[in-house]
Amino acid sequence: MAQFGGRLRVAVSGGAALSSAISHCFLGLGIPIVQGYGMTETAPVVAFNAPDDNNPATVGRPVAEVEVKIGENAELLVRGPNVMRGYWKRDEDTAKAFIDGWLRTGDQAAIESGRIRILGRVKEIIVTSTGEKIAPVDLELAITNDSVFEQAYAFGENHPFIACAVVLNQGYWNELANSLDLNPNDASSLQSASAVEAVVRRIRGLTATFPYYAQPKAAILSLEPWTIENTLITPTLKLKRNNLANYFAQSMQEIYSRKTN
Repeated sequence: MAQFGGRLRVAVSGGAALSSAISHCFLGLGIPIVQGYGMTETAPVVAFNAPDDNNPATVGRPVAEVEVKIGENAELLVRGPNVMRGYWKRDEDTAKAFIDGWLRTGDQAAIESGRIRILGRVKEIIVTSTGEKIAPVDLELAITNDSVFEQAYAFGENHPFIACAVVLNQGYWNELANSLDLNPNDASSLQSASAVEAVVRRIRGLTATFPYYAQPKAAILSLEPWTIENTLITPTLKLKRNNLANYFAQSMQEIYSRKTN
């Protein structure tokens, strides 16, 4: 509290999902952190948690005069005086953005006891070749809650199982490599079967509460951070999934060809 100046009344998190574990940690330290939800198209707030009415697993309740409902494919729809009339001189985009007067947010959500819980982006939902649907953000948050994983990217669209790419903490990698008699300074050690198996076991433990089909069964190991400069994340630190898919394309192809042969 002293580091924040000693007079902090509330801290607000936005722009990306806030891990429930991190939220509970701050709250447990006496730092009142809340998160909300909104878009530029909604000027911008749709819902928020209040300090005295806070559920960290959700983005709170809709603000006054704003209506929300769940549409097709679990998409969150919004209607209210804060919603834009349309995009400037972009009639086609405007038509796509609305359905029967409701703004399509592009986010999947659930409404529980009047609160909104965001499940993931509609376009980001992974659909495996067996038809299972998985929200990658939930998986990635579960993995990066463990400090040995700096970053995580889950994938598996049109494939029989989920896998992931992870950026390892250097200290953890040094310990793991040494325990497996690998040279931590040799880049090829990251592709060692024993190292990959050890990391996958750890990831499976972190995602044990997910359905079996959603638990990653293979992994790509890396030490190079994904940054704005190398175009793998956005300025708001969100993953650029298409860029990551291209970046790891060869490794991903090897994973699925190896596992399915």
